[in-house]
Amino acid sequence: MSQLNRRHFLGAGLLLGASTLIGKELPAKPLIVPTEYIPPIIAFPEKRPMVAISDRPPLLKSVKGREIFTQPITPNDEFFVRWHMPDIPTFIDLNTFRLEVKGAVSTPLSLSIDDLKSKFEPTEITAVLQCGGNSRMYYKEVGPATHGVQWDHGAMGCAVWKGVRLKDILEHAGAKESAKWVGLNGLEKPAMEETPDFFREMSITEAMEDQILVAYSMNGEDLPYLNGFPLRLVIPGHFADSWVKMLSEITVLESYQKSFFMDIAYTVPDNDCECLVSGSDFEYKRKPIATMKVKSVIGYPSDNTQIKKGSKVKITGVAFDQGKGIKEVQISVDGGHSWSKSILGKENGKYAYRMWNFDWEAKTKGEFSIMARAINRIGNIQPQVDEIGWNAGGYQYNAVDVVNIKIV
Repeated sequence: MSQLNRRHFLGAGLLLGASTLIGKELPAKPLIVPTEYIPPIIAFPEKRPMVAISDRPPLLKSVKGREIFTQPITPNDEFFVRWHMPDIPTFIDLNTFRLEVKGAVSTPLSLSIDDLKSKFEPTEITAVLQCGGNSRMYYKEVGPATHGVQWDHGAMGCAVWKGVRLKDILEHAGAKESAKWVGLNGLEKPAMEETPDFFREMSITEAMEDQILVAYSMNGEDLPYLNGFPLRLVIPGHFADSWVKMLSEITVLESYQKSFFMDIAYTVPDNDCECLVSGSDFEYKRKPIATMKVKSVIGYPSDNTQIKKGSKVKITGVAFDQGKGIKEVQISVDGGHSWSKSILGKENGKYAYRMWNFDWEAKTKGEFSIMARAINRIGNIQPQVDEIGWNAGGYQYNAVDVVNIKIV
């Protein structure tokens, strides 16, 4: 297939809806998914069969569970999917698609994908993409149920992103001295006019940082349709809610424009712990979530794994933070009473997954809790579950990871 026809095929698949593929209707807009809901497994275009939390908008995670975190790079066809709006274009024609750059600039731009590839220096960066609500379900251990989809650890992945520096585009357009903010918008649209666009903003100072990309490639291929084809913003070290997919507009602004997703939805309490004491109190000063917190996740073994006594077990997983770099990952096999250093794998960049492993011999029968905690190079350490602050949105969860196994 030509690229154009292939994209049309993908669009047709989305237009038909995943429910057509399995012969029954799925929940249309599960904004809050009950924990007892068992989602189906569906093969979307360009994806392996994945757990479909929703098909409109698409919310997908790998069927491998924790096993997906035993590798440093997440394959495109298993990379999680998280959209906010149900109206996603069913066909994008690269011959007519343009990235518009406007606002407080000397020269407004209308850039094709070919323009971006031919007129600007290409840049690559390996970085973790993590939904702000990733691991949200574990907040139930410290407080009442939070709002939003009850993700386990499945809403994250790591990829090699290639594209153009955002600052190069802004400099080419000639951002004016009066410019203070940069607004970014994509092609996903709400079902109702009253619903606000998924509009994101960043300061002009942040926008001019070298690591922020307008990406057209993911792991050496065109961006998958469901991961933001043909362009998406890449902000290494930041949560995924700001990585605008199907990026179509860059607007340079002289003043801040209040937006629902920046000022209300993706926010936490603006206090030292970024937490609430009362789950019913929504009248508080807010701030948008931004940089990620230090975190490690166990890839193997998984919960309820049974291991033969005397076996040698290689406990493994991934760790990352906001870009300071992982210094150490510690493992406990006695429920947190004692901790030992794991062996860190190759560093693929300060924003990437850092693999780690720990050799353990299962000498005694019984039930064991394996725990992992990461420490970064500025001394941030994953908190224990009882040390983490609860927030109503269920954002930024990064408590010590735990799996419970049985030695038989």
